[in-house]
Amino acid sequence: MPQQPSEHAFPLLLTATGDSLVIADFRPRHRQAPRRPKAPRHQKAPHRRTTPYHRLFTIPGTRAFTVGNLLARLPMGMFSVSAVIMIAGSRGSYALAGAVTATGLAATALVAPWTARLVDRHGQARIAVPATAFALLGSVALLLCVRFGAPDWTLFAAYAATATTPNTGGMSRARWAHLLRDDPAAAHTANSFEQAADELCFMLGPVCAAFLCGTFFPEAGTLVGGVLMMTGVLIFAAQRSTEPPPQPRTPSRSPLLAAGMPPLLLCFLATGAVFGSMEVVTIAFADAQGHRSAAGAVLALQAAGSCVAGLLYGARKPTGPAERRHPSCLAVMTALMTLPLLAASLTGSLPALAGALLLAGAATAPTMVTGMALVQRRTPEGRLNEGMTLAVTGLLGGIACGSATGGWLVEHISATAGYGVPIAAAGSALAISLTVPPASGPPNHRQSLGPNSDAPH
Repeated sequence: MPQQPSEHAFPLLLTATGDSLVIADFRPRHRQAPRRPKAPRHQKAPHRRTTPYHRLFTIPGTRAFTVGNLLARLPMGMFSVSAVIMIAGSRGSYALAGAVTATGLAATALVAPWTARLVDRHGQARIAVPATAFALLGSVALLLCVRFGAPDWTLFAAYAATATTPNTGGMSRARWAHLLRDDPAAAHTANSFEQAADELCFMLGPVCAAFLCGTFFPEAGTLVGGVLMMTGVLIFAAQRSTEPPPQPRTPSRSPLLAAGMPPLLLCFLATGAVFGSMEVVTIAFADAQGHRSAAGAVLALQAAGSCVAGLLYGARKPTGPAERRHPSCLAVMTALMTLPLLAASLTGSLPALAGALLLAGAATAPTMVTGMALVQRRTPEGRLNEGMTLAVTGLLGGIACGSATGGWLVEHISATAGYGVPIAAAGSALAISLTVPPASGPPNHRQSLGPNSDAPH
């Protein structure tokens, strides 16, 4: 077996060259590889679990505009309940209260698209602040008319003056659309968050309104709501870094003329009738049971069910196109809307009604998220605020119709019979949704905030 040569087999050679001594070393050279540091045992990199909602608010500026928008949006759940309690308490008529709120909502439905068009052209901050200030004057006028016993017609005129209230939810969605235009998954989560925020405001709003009006004086809900709305809009408008750029001129046609939009807006109209009728009828039912101050808490449970459902819906990836999911959501809503009618007619119990409303609200947020996704997909480029405001306009028009219809049934038949209106309205929305044609081709713009799972990415 061959042996490795030892160091002694290669002695050093000494020689002289001129006046220099040369030493030659013939021993083999061995390079020692650098020693690698040992990896520490049983140590893993820290792992932080984040939710899709947490990742949204890592974007700079999103927390600030969300806080302002929530303050501005909370009064949206206070004004109508405050007006019904305030007017019905002073004039003794739910029919009058329902008609006044319906008039204000109808006026908003007419003015809001014009306000949104100005927002698209000139920017959110430049239009939202003066529009909110004008609407606040209308709220103060309504408060004074009720307080000092002005004629009934002044109530209609004052509440109609609040129509310039900007669509703060739509402006917030437009900001998310601008920030997340290249991330459809995060956009779906943002859309669901905004719907959950709507439900949270409509959950807390009636509670705050009923508490303020019942504890202090009937006009307290309207007064506090006006202050919160103006403060929130000022904070929201101050966040200029996240504001989408204005579109002074756009060649796009009106969203009303976009393919599939008219039946979709009619669907929002019918869906709004569900909310409007449910609000007035529930207040009247609680009053008939001798618990008017509890009406806000009962309505808050419906919003709570919708809020939880919206957050869960946004945390999961949607399956299938929105055109197929929307009728399914409306079918579930129609079925669940029978629960309040059954609870009111069979038990006559306010706690039983509260539980039924909690379950009935579970279908609200998924329906609204999917419907808004369809609207955003069909809205032409540069007119996103206008398109979303048209959807809200249809919703407000439906709330007005539902409020007036529910108030009439409560006045002439009974509060229990009024719960038939939400069922009929949800069924109508389901029938209309089946006529909405599927979207052809890619989305009209890259600002879509909806879950366009059927769109090429």
